[in-house]
Amino acid sequence: MSYKEHTVTDKITEHSAPLGADPTGPEMFGHPKGLFYLFFAELWERFSFYGMRALLVLYMVNDLLFSDSTAFGIYAAYGALVYATPVIGGMLADKLLGYRKAIMLGAVLMAIGHFALAVQHPLFFYGALALIIVGNGFFKPNISTLVGTLYKQGDPRRDAGFTIFYMGINIGAMLAPLICGWLGVTYGWHYGFGAAGVGMLFGLIMFWNGARSGIFGEKGLPPNPEVVKEKVAGVSRGNWVVILTILTLPIFGILLFQGILDLPGLGATTFDGHLIDYAMYYALLPAIAIILFINLVRVDRVERQRLIVVILLTFFITVFWSFFEQAGSSLTLFAERNVNLTFLNAAQTNSINPFFIVLFALPFSAMWLFFSRMHMNPYTPVKFALGIAQLGLGFMIFAWSANFADADGKVSIWFLILGYLFITTGELFISPVGLSKVTELSPKKIVSFIMGIWFLSSSFAHHIAGIIAKLTSVSGSGDEEVSGMQSLLVYTSVFEQIGYVAFGFAVLALLLTPLMRKWMHGIH
Repeated sequence: MSYKEHTVTDKITEHSAPLGADPTGPEMFGHPKGLFYLFFAELWERFSFYGMRALLVLYMVNDLLFSDSTAFGIYAAYGALVYATPVIGGMLADKLLGYRKAIMLGAVLMAIGHFALAVQHPLFFYGALALIIVGNGFFKPNISTLVGTLYKQGDPRRDAGFTIFYMGINIGAMLAPLICGWLGVTYGWHYGFGAAGVGMLFGLIMFWNGARSGIFGEKGLPPNPEVVKEKVAGVSRGNWVVILTILTLPIFGILLFQGILDLPGLGATTFDGHLIDYAMYYALLPAIAIILFINLVRVDRVERQRLIVVILLTFFITVFWSFFEQAGSSLTLFAERNVNLTFLNAAQTNSINPFFIVLFALPFSAMWLFFSRMHMNPYTPVKFALGIAQLGLGFMIFAWSANFADADGKVSIWFLILGYLFITTGELFISPVGLSKVTELSPKKIVSFIMGIWFLSSSFAHHIAGIIAKLTSVSGSGDEEVSGMQSLLVYTSVFEQIGYVAFGFAVLALLLTPLMRKWMHGIH
């Protein structure tokens, strides 16, 4: 799962309670009881998110009759926006709403969005994606922040608590494609989307029940309740947030819809994505660069050099997710068209990565501790290089499978599983490690802003992933039917190029390692 959740990205807002604060409320299994309410709330939210994600491209191509290029474009725009909005949602929670209200608002919006996808109409389709994008902005950054408030600074249970929370994320991500994918393929797409909506509803109820029962104590409340209630033009500030949030929905719908030039019978001919390009490269990226430059000037030499290392790590994680996020788009269609799916359908193959995460997360954690005790733990830049190289190896395995295809251009599912195995081990080398080091390397007074940039790296990565995925497009260019062998060659040639480019970036990370080690100033 990407950031994951890419996803896996939930630990980036690992804020803590004030120094000396006591853990919240009663305990369960040696941890604050509130952790387990958040565990199940996040599990079900991730179930809904990844259940819908597993079906989305297949639904657009097979049911809405979009071309591959159009489906990849919409999927990329959706992924870019869904990882950009948490920056705004996190700021609103920090300054005004508090974590609880933000989480509830996000959960309600996402639940409505998932159920809206069960209605086959263009307005509902784009409106549903807009609801999920905006809802995720409120939910995603704040539930993991709330986990951090359950532990005081220096609490030795903290890492274990986040590991438990992290497992909930991946259990939800693993189960969702299996269940929603089975319902969508067997009974109809809308049953799969409906199941995702039910999952989000379960998450909403779980969180609401915990908040209602007082299990979180005083954690997650608005920083200044009076400011939330203060009226502007006769409406409280809290309600203005809700109103303005609803008013932004058409904007996100337009960003997704623009570029669809023809919709005869829900079919589409192309996706240009120019508004997304302008928003990201001519507005968002320059704004981030200016703010980063201002902060680089204001901090001392050690903080400046550490911040430059953070920027480099963010660059490499963006590269990693750009390739990794083929999982929900080109790799899903590759599985449907060119893999002998013996015990999984194409949507369900999205569960392979989180399955390996659940299987290997704890052994990897133990491995890093063992290497630390033995004074053999690789430096963070080396881990990044090894992680990107393993991802490249995974894509080379996908490409290599073409040598063993049958007459219909189909390969064994074991190539898909083996490739995902190396992609997942690469993820475990790079994602949790990078998140941990970014919190250590960032200047304390701007750590939240840097965490927001880390979220945005996934946003840019999804946009780039869409450009890469379009290179694999094999439908929508005309009436000529593409054979299985032709589509196999298209997919595997692109996967091979991804592998070589990934190896190149791995070498670059190794070459920069001595400089990055020096500028990390003692942080391993």
